[in-house]
Amino acid sequence: MKLLIVDLLAERKAFGQEGVRDIISHFENPEVYLWSPHTSKRIEYDFGIVVDNPIDADFVVITGSRRNVSQWEPWMDDVAKLIRDVQVPLVGICFGHQIIAASLGGKVIRAEKISQFVAPVQYDDGRHVHALFTHQDHVIDSGEMEVIARSEHCGIVACKHPTRNIRTVQYHPEATEEVIAKAVQYGDMSDEEAKMFDFRKSLIPFKQALL
Repeated sequence: MKLLIVDLLAERKAFGQEGVRDIISHFENPEVYLWSPHTSKRIEYDFGIVVDNPIDADFVVITGSRRNVSQWEPWMDDVAKLIRDVQVPLVGICFGHQIIAASLGGKVIRAEKISQFVAPVQYDDGRHVHALFTHQDHVIDSGEMEVIARSEHCGIVACKHPTRNIRTVQYHPEATEEVIAKAVQYGDMSDEEAKMFDFRKSLIPFKQALL
């Protein structure tokens, strides 16, 4: 299968390369394509094919980003067009969750403080899970997307589309303990920042969250 990653942390070795590595590990032998419309200075991964435009894929993943949907930039128009046009399964993580909602009639605002912690999440089907959050933008109107999970600090944590194969989460299921350790090793994060995440709790994995 052809897997298109809208790779919006491609300038960061841990959260970009290692986060994407975790994402693709949940697919069986995918042919990976990496599209990073936000930067011309991505680092070189040891996997995947870098493309300048979206390709016809069998599955699309939009990652997190250091940019903000509430502070819209021109390249985001291209991502929004992909969201509106794509016919294959699409999932969004953090920034991906936000830009999918915004592109389908929703609204995203910027909070005063960043949310950076492990927190409980309640799904409408009765599941109670723990997830790793690091974000400052919040979806306050999900547009076409249906809300399926919430947390105390964030009213719209996970969504699905009622007719299209689209799912999104505000949290980071790809930010495993191993990825956080790599972030410290590569200098993407300090030891003190890493200590904010409580890995004694069992966190919801990417496959359970989005697949």
